[in-house]
Amino acid sequence: AEFASAIPVSGSIYTYSYATLGEIVAWMIGWDLLLEYGLATSAVSVGWSGYFQSLMAGFGMKLPAALSAAPGSVPGVHTVLNLPACLIMLAITWVVSYGVRESARVNNLMVAVKIGVVLLFIAVGVWHVQPANWQPFAPFGFAGIFNAAALVFFAFIGFDAVTSAAEEVRNPRRDLPIGIIGSLAVCTVLYVVVAAIMTGIVPFAKFAGVDHPVSLALQFAGQNWVAGFVDLGAILGMTTVILVMTYGQTRVIFAMSRDGLLPERLSSVHPVHATPYFATWTVGVVFAAIAAFVPLNVLAELINIGTLAAFTLISVAVLVLRKTRPELPRAFRCPGVPVVPLL
Repeated sequence: AEFASAIPVSGSIYTYSYATLGEIVAWMIGWDLLLEYGLATSAVSVGWSGYFQSLMAGFGMKLPAALSAAPGSVPGVHTVLNLPACLIMLAITWVVSYGVRESARVNNLMVAVKIGVVLLFIAVGVWHVQPANWQPFAPFGFAGIFNAAALVFFAFIGFDAVTSAAEEVRNPRRDLPIGIIGSLAVCTVLYVVVAAIMTGIVPFAKFAGVDHPVSLALQFAGQNWVAGFVDLGAILGMTTVILVMTYGQTRVIFAMSRDGLLPERLSSVHPVHATPYFATWTVGVVFAAIAAFVPLNVLAELINIGTLAAFTLISVAVLVLRKTRPELPRAFRCPGVPVVPLL
């Protein structure tokens, strides 16, 4: 948020690293971000596919097993590719390549539906919680908590992706810090409440290997009609995540290409849509293929390598810039420096 208010240009952590730590570090973190964003879109596409197939099953429609998941995803079942995951990636790539304004309108509509469905789940699910399911509260101890935190870390990439839109925000110095911190606060509260209700309805062990856990909790509670709405909300919610991640990745590529660290063609802008068209379709096709053929658990582990490195670097860069450019105008200043970045 501090960097976004001080250096409101495309490229997110790549741009901030370039401004504070030099070209070599920026080049490395730029590739790191490409891994992070790209694999995140692939991973969320796989989750999207799980909820989509759950929703279709409610209408009595089922994909052939071979087209339902990546090879090796389902023990004992012969699977070839995850077709829905591949198709949603290509569809989102088309939307992002078409224009920023159109992407924002689609995103706003889906976010409104998504939050409504989350609140519906909370309102219905809270009455079916069995507190006995929370005993023991942390069945795997601190090791389990830290392992889970390391895996779920990529849920926070979206707050970084907001900064990649800096050049296309009307008042970035004011709006970006509000957008980053406000959305983080709201999402954290909703995340914790939903997780508490889910594990209060269903014994945690029953979630193993399930790629549509929220609707499973409602089915377990006998609320099948709400489960259908949740599947729909999850589909729309994950669609917005794929859209934001794809958007963020193309803007990092655009910034790196503009700085001469990637081929010039990747920063070419479409004459009609005014978007980095070639870069958008290049990454869209590559990560659609990854979504089709790589299992979700492998994707999740790979993403977090990129995310942790990027978030560590931004904390270092804040400290460096405070020392080297103390006079730089900052519309927002991170509180508690150096304690917060060090933590």
